[in-house]
Amino acid sequence: MNQPLPNRPPGSAPHPARRLDLTSLALFVAVAEEGGIARAAEREAIAVSAVSKRMTELEAAVGTALLERQGRGVRLTSAGHSLLQHARSVLHGVEKLHSDLREYAQGVRGSVRVHASMSAIVQFLPEDLGRFVRTHEQVRIDLEEHLSSEVERAVTEGAADFGICNLGHAAGGLQSRPYRCDQLALIAPPALIRKAPRSIDFADTLGFDHVGLNAGSSIALAMHQAAAQCGQTVRLRFRVTGLDAMCRMIAGGLGVGVMPVRAFELVHGRSDLRCIPLRDAWATRQISLVARDFDSLPATARALVDHLAQPPAATAGSL
Repeated sequence: MNQPLPNRPPGSAPHPARRLDLTSLALFVAVAEEGGIARAAEREAIAVSAVSKRMTELEAAVGTALLERQGRGVRLTSAGHSLLQHARSVLHGVEKLHSDLREYAQGVRGSVRVHASMSAIVQFLPEDLGRFVRTHEQVRIDLEEHLSSEVERAVTEGAADFGICNLGHAAGGLQSRPYRCDQLALIAPPALIRKAPRSIDFADTLGFDHVGLNAGSSIALAMHQAAAQCGQTVRLRFRVTGLDAMCRMIAGGLGVGVMPVRAFELVHGRSDLRCIPLRDAWATRQISLVARDFDSLPATARALVDHLAQPPAATAGSL
């Protein structure tokens, strides 16, 4: 006689996830994106009746209406919009699972998902990651650039194994380890500052027009907070998405900007721009490694964290 599964009492209902299947979720996404069952059936090369049956069964499985049938197609209910978001996430996760497993079959021994700020990527990561992959050739690193706040959120939500960012506030329960420090500086054309001082207070830059980065960047947030403490505002004339673009705008006489000294040295293509370190305490910044729990990271991710957490001189010597 068949015995019940040990983790499921006899007669109990199956786990809700078991009532859903990937085919139905994929068809639901197609229906939502095409706005109709017939168009979804054509896209997926399946009979209209089969798609319609799947949608009816899916609604029965979740216990609520997902689609409103209309004369020329369908419209998602509130529950349908919610399912669409989750279904896309699930299908993306399954696609990623298959991709990762294929790479293991082809000899890739691990992959690490890293989200990092622009400052970390421009200044330090190319060399540090280059040294790591030369001694770990079968490790794939998925590196994405995001704002520091988005890096923290990605790590919290599990979209990244760990992150590298400037922590401007408590990291919401995340663990952190020091990575590198950088120094912010004022970048200005010589027409505005003919004789550059050795350093400058940020308050003394507020009389100039500024070329700034994304409003959510850690540099922009620190600048606006510092200006507010002086009872002033930053005269932001332009926003750009990258440090190279900022240098080009400044060189064109469109204002001044604030960026890390090392980043300026790496991306700057003109010798006549002034680079004047800021004296403010907030202008010396700690770039940190962040994770939900470093000890519970996969072995490959832990190895990369350990490599990045070494002092720069030790990292440079670990070839």
